[in-house]
Amino acid sequence: MTLAARRLSAGVLLVGALAWAVAWLLAGGQAAPAESAVRAVADVAAAALLGLAVLPVLDEPRHRAELIRSAAGPAAVAAVVWLLAEVVRLTLAAAQAADVAVARLRLHTVAEFTTTIGGRAALLSLTAAALVCVLALVPLRTRGSRITLAATAAIGICARAITGHAGDSVLGAAAIVVHILAAALWCGLLVAIAMTVSHRGQWARVLPRFSGLALVCVAVLLAAGSIGALATVPSASALLLTGYGRLLLAKIVVAAALVLLGWSNRTRWLPAARGHRMDAEQSRRRAQRGVALMVAALTLAAALAVAG
Repeated sequence: MTLAARRLSAGVLLVGALAWAVAWLLAGGQAAPAESAVRAVADVAAAALLGLAVLPVLDEPRHRAELIRSAAGPAAVAAVVWLLAEVVRLTLAAAQAADVAVARLRLHTVAEFTTTIGGRAALLSLTAAALVCVLALVPLRTRGSRITLAATAAIGICARAITGHAGDSVLGAAAIVVHILAAALWCGLLVAIAMTVSHRGQWARVLPRFSGLALVCVAVLLAAGSIGALATVPSASALLLTGYGRLLLAKIVVAAALVLLGWSNRTRWLPAARGHRMDAEQSRRRAQRGVALMVAALTLAAALAVAG
């Protein structure tokens, strides 16, 4: 990976750890810390991979080869991290379901767990991560290979929506699937851009297309998230009196901050970058601020899913 990608990865780990600590305090014991941490790692890696697979469409066709080359290394790393996180997540979930320590977990117990609703969802996510790991290790030079990678990543990301609180409601599950996919695409693309876009000309071409797509993603995730929240939170008082509600409230606050930052970027950063009035380093720093908030939101969402 490039120096920018390594620095961004280190920043993601730091912000994720801080957000995880906040989530643990807000949950009040309702969200298992180990499971929420592993799920957050899986979610961030999966979102980054989805963004890296979709990234080339944001540039003009004659310039896409440069982005494809830049995205290859980060995509392989994200795929491996996602796969390892899914293996650990399935192991922890099986141990919890069987009420045994991980060290005493047996293979037949894991196999039995995969016959449950939660186990099937975890297995589907693990299978998607494994397939993506294979796909990401092959140069994604063709449009078909990138579409296959993006579709497989999307399936793995959405598989988890059938578990937890959302699984109690068909409407809630459907809303959460749409919400998760919109959030992953928005967050993943910004992570991918921050990792790979290297010069002013690229920012001028890529940022306007990202901004337009991000606007659609935000509208979809806010609408779907509202429907999902109404289906999973029994009352307004539950937002303060339960760990799940407090986590949801924190996620809403971070999402609101993201929307405000996005609007500020759209009115200030976008015109400057499109007009070549901002250098690549300034644009990268702005992207990294957005990535930090997005990682916090994804970490809170992971704890919310475990608490549900």
